[in-house]
Amino acid sequence: MSISAPSAESRATALSFENLTVSFETEFSEVHAVKGISLEVYPGEVVALVGESGSGKSVTSTAAIGLLPSNANISGKAFVGGVNVVGLAENKMRKMRATEIAMVFQEPMTALNPVLTVERQLTESLELHGLAYGKEATARAIELLKLVGIPDPHKRIKQYPHQFSGGQRQRIVIAMAISCDPKVIIADEPTTALDVTVQAEILDLLRELKDKLNTGILLITHNMGVVADLADRVAVMFHGSLVETGTVDQVLNRPQHDYTKKLLASVPRLAAVDVTGTWTPAPPDPVSLDRELVLEAKNLVLEYDMRGTKFRAVDDLSFELERGKILGIVGESGSGKSTVAKAVLGLLPVASGVLAVQGTNLASLRPKESRAIRSKIGVIFQDPAASLNPRFPIGDCITEPMVVHKVGTRAERIKRAEELLDAVHLPRTVINRYPHELSGGQRQRICIARALTLDPELLIADEPTSALDVSVQAAVLEMIQELQSRYEFACLFVSHDLAVVDLLAHHVVVMKDGKAVEQGRVSDVLHSPQHDYTRKLLAAAPVPEPREQAERREARRLLLSAEAQQN
Repeated sequence: MSISAPSAESRATALSFENLTVSFETEFSEVHAVKGISLEVYPGEVVALVGESGSGKSVTSTAAIGLLPSNANISGKAFVGGVNVVGLAENKMRKMRATEIAMVFQEPMTALNPVLTVERQLTESLELHGLAYGKEATARAIELLKLVGIPDPHKRIKQYPHQFSGGQRQRIVIAMAISCDPKVIIADEPTTALDVTVQAEILDLLRELKDKLNTGILLITHNMGVVADLADRVAVMFHGSLVETGTVDQVLNRPQHDYTKKLLASVPRLAAVDVTGTWTPAPPDPVSLDRELVLEAKNLVLEYDMRGTKFRAVDDLSFELERGKILGIVGESGSGKSTVAKAVLGLLPVASGVLAVQGTNLASLRPKESRAIRSKIGVIFQDPAASLNPRFPIGDCITEPMVVHKVGTRAERIKRAEELLDAVHLPRTVINRYPHELSGGQRQRICIARALTLDPELLIADEPTSALDVSVQAAVLEMIQELQSRYEFACLFVSHDLAVVDLLAHHVVVMKDGKAVEQGRVSDVLHSPQHDYTRKLLAAAPVPEPREQAERREARRLLLSAEAQQN
C-alpha cells in the first residue's frame, strides 16, 4: 500500500526544490523550462516525476546535480542533504556528486566508457573521492557488482561494457551510482531501452537497494506502469510547472488535473491475464476460402555470419499473415524479432526454409526481381529522427520511394505527398519544412506517410512507438489502426510492448532464442497464455494501477520461484 510523505518536521529531506526556476538564453528569446516548482524526496522514498518530453523533468533533475549548460539562468533553491546546490562553486559540487547525489542515465552505453574495463570505471569514483584505493577499491567494486546481481563478479569485473547485455550494463551504471553511498539517486528513464523482463529486474533491484541503503530516489519517466510498480509519490509536470502531486494511488486512480487524466487515458492497457494455464481456448476462427496470404514463413532459418562462424538467430519459424491483418511479434532482445523483419526487407539472406511475399519466395529471387517485390513493402523504423534525411525537405522524404522506384512525374509525386499528409493528419504546409523543425510524433507520422507512398501490400513496423511519449504514442497507434483499416495492408508489427500489441494486433507470435514458443490469436495468447515464457513476459509487463501491479509482481515472483525449483 502507498504511503504518504512524512512531514518536514519528522525527518530531513534527501532532496528538495523550493521555487526552482530555470530558463535558457537562446539566440531568439528566453525559454522558461521550469517555472517555480517545489518538491521533496525523503530518504527511503521514491518520488516519480512524470510528464511528456519538454515538460521540464530532466532540466529539474539536472539542476540538482549541477550539470546545466552555461546559458541556463537558475533561481530558487535545490537542497541535496541540506546543502543548497544552486549557485554552488563547481569544485564543491564535484565533491558532492557520487557521495551525496548520483544519477542513473537512460542509455547505459553512453554512460559507460567503452575503452575502460568495468573495474576501472567502478574504482574511479572511489579513488577520486578518497574512499578506497588499489585492492581495497577493487574489492569494493566486486562487492557492488554482486549487490546489483552480476554473476561471477570476480571474473566479469575485468571485462568491457560491450561484453555485457543491456540489462547488465544498466546494473553496472546503478552500481556506479551507489558506489559512494549517496543520499539521493536520480534515475532518468532508467528502463526505457530495456525489455519488459529486464525492466522488471531493474525495478526489483532499485526497490531492494532503496530499502537496504535508505536512499531517496527521484524517478523520471513517462512510463506509468513503472510509476505504479516503484513509486511512493507522484509529481506531474506540464510546460515547466507541477500540476498535480500525491501518493501513487491518488494520482493514478483518482487524478484531479485534466492533463493527468489525459496522460493516463493515453496509456495502452494490457487486458486481464489468466496465468494459471487452466483456461480452455475458444475454437479457432473458420478459415476463409478467399483469404489472401501476403507474408508466409515455413521452417524459416536465418543466420548471421560472424567471421566465418554461423550464428543461428531464427530457427524453424513458421507463420502466416493475410491481407488486412496485423501480426505482432514479441519477445526479449535477442529473441530474433527484428531479424525476421530484416529478412523480409531483404537485408538478411534466408539460410533455409521459405519466406514468401504474395507467394514469391524471397530466397529464390534475383536482385532485379527482389527490387520489384520490395516496392510492395513499406517500413516504419524505431527512431524517426534517424530514419529521415535531415537535408531533405519533408516532401522529398515522403516521395523518396517513388524516386527510387522511378514512379510518377514531379507533379504526381507532390500530389501524392499532399494526399499522404492529409492521411496522417498533418497540414500540407509542412511539405517544405525540414525534419528538425517537427516534433518526434510529427516525424513518426512523416515516416508512416513515406511507408505508404507506393501503396504497399505489406507494412513492417519495427518498434515504431518506443521512442515516443504516451500521448504521442496513442495518437500514432490510432493512426496506424485507421490507415490499416482504410488501405487494408498486412502489417508485421515488431514490439516488446505487450500492451501495444494487445491493442493493435489480430495474431501474435511469441519468440524466445530464435524459436516461436507460442502463437495464435491475441485474445488467446496474451490473455490466457499456455507457455511459461509467455506467462513470465506478461507478468513482467507493468500496468498503471498500483494494486494490480503489486499482484502481477507477486505472480512473476511465484513463476520465477517455480522455474528455479525445476532447474
